[in-house]
Amino acid sequence: MFRSVYPLTGRPVFTRVRVDYTLTRIVVDRVMAEDGQYEVMFLGTDAGSVLKVVSISQENWSTEEVILEELLVFQAPTPILSMEISSKQQQLYVGSGAGLAQVSLSRCHLYGQVCAECCLARDPYCAWDGHTCSRYVPASKRRARRQDIKHGDPSSQCWDTEETLRGGRVEERIMFGVENNSTFLECLPKSQQATIRWFIHRPGAEHREEVRLDDRVVHTDQGLLIRSLHPADAGMYVCMAQEHTHFTHTLLRLTLRLISYGHLDGRPKPSKDPSVKVRPGAESRQRYKDYLRVMSFPIGSLEEYCDSLWLEKRPPNRRGGRGQGVGKWKHIQELKKSRNRRHHGERNGERDRSPFWFQV
Repeated sequence: MFRSVYPLTGRPVFTRVRVDYTLTRIVVDRVMAEDGQYEVMFLGTDAGSVLKVVSISQENWSTEEVILEELLVFQAPTPILSMEISSKQQQLYVGSGAGLAQVSLSRCHLYGQVCAECCLARDPYCAWDGHTCSRYVPASKRRARRQDIKHGDPSSQCWDTEETLRGGRVEERIMFGVENNSTFLECLPKSQQATIRWFIHRPGAEHREEVRLDDRVVHTDQGLLIRSLHPADAGMYVCMAQEHTHFTHTLLRLTLRLISYGHLDGRPKPSKDPSVKVRPGAESRQRYKDYLRVMSFPIGSLEEYCDSLWLEKRPPNRRGGRGQGVGKWKHIQELKKSRNRRHHGERNGERDRSPFWFQV
């Protein structure tokens, strides 16, 4: 090419700064939506990820670029060398030095289980069908489909907006933290355009207040990081998302319960054997490690962990009936061998080595 070809707007279609990757490949798919046609760009990077971006034209001929997804196609950072779109199969094929990957163009199940979240995603491939966020088909005759790519306003499309604002279908969690230790409160919005705000309702307080950020309390893209827990950090945390249309809804209610470090401190019991010396603080450290192991176990496997801990503390002579049976039959077997040697003795200076069979 002898000269550059500029976009119609006279400026770059998509820009992103302060990232640790560069763009290597681009493919574009034209998608028909409920309110018009849109260009969806798939941008490959040298870190093995793919950005899914939609360009939205506004009334004043300006464009808005919305990042729909950031897909990590390859686990190891490897530059993406080629990409192809199959409109018939609705698949994106991504190639790199590590291999070939296949990614679906529409991943609507990631946008939540309510109409408002599906509408706020602004993905031309997806629409609310009355029950779930599913792939949008232009030829579909279903009248219940809701989609608003240009504005992404759920109040004009979804009947459950008021229910969402009142706090219906909000995820609730309970977390435990240890005083003077760090903890992380995770909250991920379904929409990439949302701005997250954290509030805390402390025990005994009448109203909740916004969390103050400083060097100890840090806000990240994935949630809230508290470097050192203080007693005043206990309470109910509310994660709220504010969209570009000023639509605000609650994503998560998380109750943080604080455990004092003194409850984990224990003094070792004096041993009856004077030769056994217990190091100061050894038992308290072990109890603290056991506490962390218990808190890190999922609910389903916590019972298995307790059973294994109970078996470790049982006396050796009470462990498992199968071990007792083996020792019992071994004693009988040795007794039979001794009787066999007594009756037959030694033959020609050699012992009788005939095998002995015992049926259990």
